[in-house]
Amino acid sequence: MTAGLSFLALLAIGAPIAFAMIATALILIVNQGNTALLQGFGQQLFAGIESYSLLSLPLFILLGELMGVGGIGRRLLVLAQALIWPVRAGLAYVNLLANLMMASILGSTVAQLTVMTRLAVPEMERAGYPRDLATTVTAAGGLLAPVLPPSMNLIVYAAIAQVPVGDLFIASVIPGLALAASFALVIGWLGWRHALPRVPSQPLPARLRAAADALPALVVPAIAIGSIIGGIATPTEAAAVASVAAIVVGGPIYGDLRPRDLPAAFVRTAVTSGAVLYLVAAAQVLAWVLTFGNLPAQAAAWVQDMAATPLMFLILLNLLLLLLGTVLEPIPAIILTAPVLLPISTGVYGIDPLAFGVILCANLALGLLSPPVGAGLFTASLLTGVRAERLSWLLMPFFAAMLAVLAGMSIVAAFQAGA
Repeated sequence: MTAGLSFLALLAIGAPIAFAMIATALILIVNQGNTALLQGFGQQLFAGIESYSLLSLPLFILLGELMGVGGIGRRLLVLAQALIWPVRAGLAYVNLLANLMMASILGSTVAQLTVMTRLAVPEMERAGYPRDLATTVTAAGGLLAPVLPPSMNLIVYAAIAQVPVGDLFIASVIPGLALAASFALVIGWLGWRHALPRVPSQPLPARLRAAADALPALVVPAIAIGSIIGGIATPTEAAAVASVAAIVVGGPIYGDLRPRDLPAAFVRTAVTSGAVLYLVAAAQVLAWVLTFGNLPAQAAAWVQDMAATPLMFLILLNLLLLLLGTVLEPIPAIILTAPVLLPISTGVYGIDPLAFGVILCANLALGLLSPPVGAGLFTASLLTGVRAERLSWLLMPFFAAMLAVLAGMSIVAAFQAGA
């Protein structure tokens, strides 16, 4: 109890989450009288990031940085516009399709929102869309990044759960596409309700030019994702080769990526990777101490009393994660909950660890656009000037669509487990 209150107090005063987790672990060691654990404390910190799966994380972050500054995002947006036929709310569909393409590159909602709000929102405003609605569609599309490969959330979960990253990526494709389809239905309803303008018709030569210009850009995600799904390369190898390809495409081919841009991209990659890996290391120490305190076994007994079936367990899990996601970023939430809940999910209820991981990452993605933390929500608000409260209200239909997809995923996972 003391450790839990200390953790909440540290978060309340704005302490970094990694610091709060390490401090809580130390408090637990003292309270439990297991001071011998202090001898292995540093070793456990290192063990938290001593995982081959995590090698792909900084490389995918670098890939996103290189593609963001290499002009590839802009060309994908033009391609998406060329692929959409003249329909009501056409630019909103273009936005969604471009977000779908960017999700297979960036793997981070905040990074994706930063790129897409600069590219898509001004274009939609010029076409007659209200700024708040254009920002809403862009922010909702950012929710695809944590679900589709190469999501950083999926990579962190794979490292914690000790499951193959490639298998997890493959398992996330259908749920990610289902989420995109549900968002398309919401956009169709918004187009009818707000009488949104149709996308201008483009002649066939213009469409072909856009496709030809974007072809080198499409090669990079094809290398990153295709080589993993095809079993040609590991995620780490695929990210490394795709990063080299992004330099070639953005530099010599497009001419947007200049040599002087590379040091800044490397620095941003190092800063982001360091922050994430430090969180993973801190969570490993906390999970190690909690295991000595028998918390996982106590949690398993409590959950079994509450949930008699896999479906009931997944319902309770989703409710817990929805609440947790409103106050914690997805990656800290994953590394806090997965070590405790995964053994219960697989050992007690027989739920596939890949299905559990996709549900976990998809659910916690909602927290990125939910107050009071909502990094994605406040990023979109800051970049466009639309009030966060207004965005939260307009995002409700997209939240409902995502909850429907989560319900479907949970039912399928429970059925596979023998519910």
